[in-house]
Amino acid sequence: MFVEQLRLLAVHAHPDDESSKGAATMARYAAEGVDVLVATLTGGERGSILNPAMDRPEIVADLPAVRRREMERARAILGVRQLWLGFVDSGLPEGDPLPPLPAGSFATLDVADGARPLVELVRRERPHVMLTYDEKGGYPHPDHIMCHRVSDFAFEVAGDPAFAPDLGEPWQPAKLYYHMTFHKERYEALHDAMIGMGLESPYVERLSSWEDKPEDAGRVTTRVPCGAYFEARDKALLAHATQVDPASFWFACPVEVQRAAWPTEDYQLARSLVDTELPEADLFSGIRAQRSVLNLSRQP
Repeated sequence: MFVEQLRLLAVHAHPDDESSKGAATMARYAAEGVDVLVATLTGGERGSILNPAMDRPEIVADLPAVRRREMERARAILGVRQLWLGFVDSGLPEGDPLPPLPAGSFATLDVADGARPLVELVRRERPHVMLTYDEKGGYPHPDHIMCHRVSDFAFEVAGDPAFAPDLGEPWQPAKLYYHMTFHKERYEALHDAMIGMGLESPYVERLSSWEDKPEDAGRVTTRVPCGAYFEARDKALLAHATQVDPASFWFACPVEVQRAAWPTEDYQLARSLVDTELPEADLFSGIRAQRSVLNLSRQP
């Protein structure tokens, strides 16, 4: 029996995160017929306006609605589906000492409570693969760290019939990945390519201050070729106009340089319930090979 339509679920903290992490991967798989769904945990209500051209009173006053419209444009560009999970943005605390997070915001919740809508979504949508952030959140925003925690939790319990049977029939995803695109090896490759072409590299300061950590070594297990979709990634990112300045670091390296020097988006395989051989070039490696409909739900 052949594998039914492959399904990918990408779990993100805020609108715009889906376009800065794994967007070209999602666009590629969607174009190939995979059902790609983005779950956006919060509405990004407390996000800063990072594009000076959008820092206007009417935008600030209507920011939650503006961010929803931006998300819809990005979703359409990438060719994916998207659902809101309804949590409230915690904001990025600043100051010394840091202020407490707003009461009731996403990062203040108990992990099991924060995971419930995601577990329900996993059981309803039945993804074969889940994408999320590592234990550092990619960067230490409290919502990103909480996104990691609830995604890990949901992956572990969605297939367990003893957990919250009111949330639907159990479904166990086969694989869980963490985003690993922003790593030193990639930045070094892009830097060297730009210097080799006589261009000014935007990575000098970042690389000079890079702190090598033993725990970060060898984490990339999977490199997904998706250079043909870098333009779609950038268009989706620009759709988040309140969050992304067109003159910012994101666009300092020409797409053609990126495509030549590093044409993949990279991941760490964090969990797998199917056999696969590392390194991988496909998030569905080991799933396609089974040639049968996957339902890895635990038995009572």
